[in-house]
Amino acid sequence: MIDYSVYKMTKEEWFKAILLSLAVVWGLTYLFYKNILIMLLASPFSLLFIRFQKEQLKEKRAWELNIQFKEALLSLSTALNAGYSIENAVYQATKDLLLLYDEDAYIIKEFQYMLYELQVNKTIEEIFLEFAARTHLEDVTNFVDVFITAKRTGGNIMKIIGTTSKNINDKIEVRREIQTMITAKQYESNIMCIVPLGIIVYMWISSPGYMDVLYNNIFGILVMSVLLAIYVAAYLLCNHLTKIKI
Repeated sequence: MIDYSVYKMTKEEWFKAILLSLAVVWGLTYLFYKNILIMLLASPFSLLFIRFQKEQLKEKRAWELNIQFKEALLSLSTALNAGYSIENAVYQATKDLLLLYDEDAYIIKEFQYMLYELQVNKTIEEIFLEFAARTHLEDVTNFVDVFITAKRTGGNIMKIIGTTSKNINDKIEVRREIQTMITAKQYESNIMCIVPLGIIVYMWISSPGYMDVLYNNIFGILVMSVLLAIYVAAYLLCNHLTKIKI
């Protein structure tokens, strides 16, 4: 099964990431240096941008799995309230989830794997522990810890699953509300990142030769390198400020 702490990009994702990263790196270096050799020398920096894209894809997958896990807990809770044992509830939850998601969905694959493990006589505690270890999600880990404690001490499992599902749902709704609130700021941030580049292009078009003093000489390269470093730092800071973890 998948280890969700590691993201393996598909060939299509690699192709898109390489094209986009090279376009960004070459575009920036050409704007700031106007030198083909520097553009080529800067190409390895595209690997950093690819890594950044990879982390974004990983975060997107974790978010999708978290939402799907919330739906899985709702299905488990419904099955338990109907009188099923936790093992049979996993089977019923899998059937319910197939009505909501495609067979390629992460939670479908996980629950189908759980059913397989139940067939080879693994305990539900072992199965949930392995699931938590693979996902590395805080909500899943917290649920499994409480579930195992309740299972061993005779606690109310139905109440635990219901409460956990409600807590996860509340966290997701809060995150969605926060995301809605900061979306406008993210647009402003993106525009602010584009403006400096637009100014350089505007100067090229409106005043040809005006900025030549900053290109193809040591002083110009040093000045533009400092400006590029400030620009990249500002972009990373804006990106960091608009990320809020719940």
